[in-house]
Amino acid sequence: MIVQPVTPELRHWLVEQSAAGQTREALLQSMRTSGWTESSARLAVHDVLGADAVPAAVAEPTAAVSVPASAARGDVAGGDAAAVLAVPEPLHGGSRATLSAGDRDVTVLASMRSPRVLVIGGLLSHAECDEMIELARTRLARSETVQTGTGSSEVNAARTSDGMFFDRGEFPVCARLESRIAALLGWPVENGEGLQVLRYRAGAEYKPHYDYFDPDQPGTPLLLSRGGQRVASLVCYLNTPEQGGATVFPDVGLEVAAVKGNAVFFSYDRPHPATRSLHGGAPVEGGEKWVATKWLREGRFE
Repeated sequence: MIVQPVTPELRHWLVEQSAAGQTREALLQSMRTSGWTESSARLAVHDVLGADAVPAAVAEPTAAVSVPASAARGDVAGGDAAAVLAVPEPLHGGSRATLSAGDRDVTVLASMRSPRVLVIGGLLSHAECDEMIELARTRLARSETVQTGTGSSEVNAARTSDGMFFDRGEFPVCARLESRIAALLGWPVENGEGLQVLRYRAGAEYKPHYDYFDPDQPGTPLLLSRGGQRVASLVCYLNTPEQGGATVFPDVGLEVAAVKGNAVFFSYDRPHPATRSLHGGAPVEGGEKWVATKWLREGRFE
C-alpha cells in the first residue's frame, strides 16, 4: 500500500489550522479536495495532531481552508505519479442504461466518477461462468501477489484465495470474454493480461490494496517492461456467495455485491492514491466466491 507522506509544509499547516480552531473534519475535507485519499488524510492528521487534538465541539469557521500546494496530490511521493494516463472508459459521452459489449448488451447498474467505478450487469451468462470455473478448478494454487520490490510474486497473508491464470485466448470462453471486454471498454485485447480466476473459500479475503505498480519500487521497471502501467481492472463474478465477499472501496465506503454474471470495472489514471482506487475483497462469510479478473495495461501486454 502506498501512503502519502507528511511533508514539513503539511505538518506546519495542520498545526497552524488546528490552533486557529479548525475542526478535524474541516481539515480532512480540505485534504480530500486537494487529492488526498480518506485513509491517507486520516493517518496524516492523526500523526501530526494525535487522536484527540481537534475537539469535535469547536465550531467550524466559515472561511475556506486551503491545503498548501506542496501537499496537493500532484506534489506527493510517487515521482511521475502526477502524469495522467489514458484509461478505458465504457461510458463515452454521457450516461446510458445499456452498453454494447460486442456480442451482447450489458446493463449499467451503478456508476461513480471518483473513484471511476462502473457496476455492470450480465457481462457473462451463467453457463459461461460455470464453464470458466470448471476449466480453472484443476489448476488452482495458493494466490500470490506482485512484489514491486523485486518484480516477482509471492504468497502474501493479505490474500487468502486460490487462483490460476489463463493465457490470453486459451479457451473459446476466454476469447469471447476478452473480446467482450475490449468492445465494452474500447481497449485492445492485446493490452490485457490473461484472465486470472480466483476462488475464495469461507473466511478468505483480499485486504485493501492498489492494482497499479508503485513507481518508487525497484522492481517496477521489470513489471512495466511487459506492457506499461496497469490502468484499469475488471472483476467478473462467476458465482454468488451465500454471504459476504463484496468488492469494497474503503476510501468512499462503496461495497459491490458479488452477483453471478455481473462485473465491476474501475480505472486509475496514475499510479497514485489520489485515484481513490484502494479496493479489496471482503471476507466470504458463507459458501465460496469465484471471480475472473482482467487487468488492462497502457500498451500491448507480452
